[in-house]
Amino acid sequence: MKFTFCALLTLVMVCSCKPDLKKTTEENANHELIPDHDANPVLTEAQAIAAKNGLGEWEKVSQIDFTFNVDRGGNTVAQRSWSWKPKTGDVTMTSGKNTVSYNRNKIDSTSIQADQGFINDKFWLLAPYQLVWDEGTKITTQDTATAPISQRKTKKLTIIYGDEGGYTPGDAYDFYYDEDYIIDEWVFRKGNSDTASMTTTFEAYQDHAGLNIATSHKGMGSDFRLYFTNIKVQQ
Repeated sequence: MKFTFCALLTLVMVCSCKPDLKKTTEENANHELIPDHDANPVLTEAQAIAAKNGLGEWEKVSQIDFTFNVDRGGNTVAQRSWSWKPKTGDVTMTSGKNTVSYNRNKIDSTSIQADQGFINDKFWLLAPYQLVWDEGTKITTQDTATAPISQRKTKKLTIIYGDEGGYTPGDAYDFYYDEDYIIDEWVFRKGNSDTASMTTTFEAYQDHAGLNIATSHKGMGSDFRLYFTNIKVQQ
């Protein structure tokens, strides 16, 4: 059984913008705020983003189905459909004529490639939640930054993954969002490089059983588009 895995790191390479040196805070691995001033907010920025985008409804979800699509030059170059039961860990992937079913608690040599695709695609779909779900990360925030695509002044959250564990350790992501805590753009930096590996928008948000999901991501200065179809949430 074989299928095409479109990894983040194989996509468009662009240069990151120079960060604005504004007031910065840091969150520890448990996403608790480490303040550099006297403020003591109820929620960290990561928690606020996740909450604003419907994390509170996630505990009701028994199954979520979605199709991950990537277009380049007007052609679809990757497409995978997923059915995930988060309470049991059961996952089914359909890609072309291939179907793989497995449980995330029992990954072996026959399912690891499918699971790599699942982690990638799920991260795109539920990025706001991953900010608080993922462990072993370092999070910093800036009150004012410049979004790389729109060049608007926004807030910025950077999450850096630890050097051990996961399929792509050491990577970093910069999230650009407004006071409404809705993500507008992000930058992926492989291995926490100073140079962006990919920059895209977050747009075409849709509400699915209270989950606020960005269904379209367009590349910076390219014909790249990543988008989701056939989203269905069961409670």
